[in-house]
Amino acid sequence: MSTTRTADKSRPTTTDEHAPLRMQLIDLLQGGQAHATFDEAVMDFPADLRGTVPPKLPYSAWQLLEHLRIAQRDILNFSAPPTGGYHPMRWPQDYWPQSPEPPTADAWNRSIQVIQADLKTFIALIENPQSDLFKPFRWGDGQNLLREALLIADHNAYHIGELIVLRRLLGAWNN
Repeated sequence: MSTTRTADKSRPTTTDEHAPLRMQLIDLLQGGQAHATFDEAVMDFPADLRGTVPPKLPYSAWQLLEHLRIAQRDILNFSAPPTGGYHPMRWPQDYWPQSPEPPTADAWNRSIQVIQADLKTFIALIENPQSDLFKPFRWGDGQNLLREALLIADHNAYHIGELIVLRRLLGAWNN
């Protein structure tokens, strides 16, 4: 004898017409479709080269990594402001660390962990069917969650590419 399960009538059934778009955005944010991922770009980066500024470049790998962390956190805070609201940062001084060297031995790994955690938090916003991708935020100049997701993906891809070029210039990229 077979049993057929019936839908739970107490649960409202909702359809998210934007679910396919949400999935595409998440794939884009996670990277790796057309280029190296963030994790691949930072994996096994030699500690002694993290603060090196190659000739004719204005920054080190540490400065790029921190810029990625700072900018992504700012976009996350803009998209889902913490208690107290969103507070704009000053460009460029608040977005780039001054020192080419990581301040501590574990700063590199901590920055990577924060970037990964913030991206997961942002992806959770995208995954939530209650998050309106198109509704302009009450703050800003008409930005919405879709625009901010595309901004993170674009910004991160650009700087991940720079990290890889920097690694190649330093002789630390074998892929």
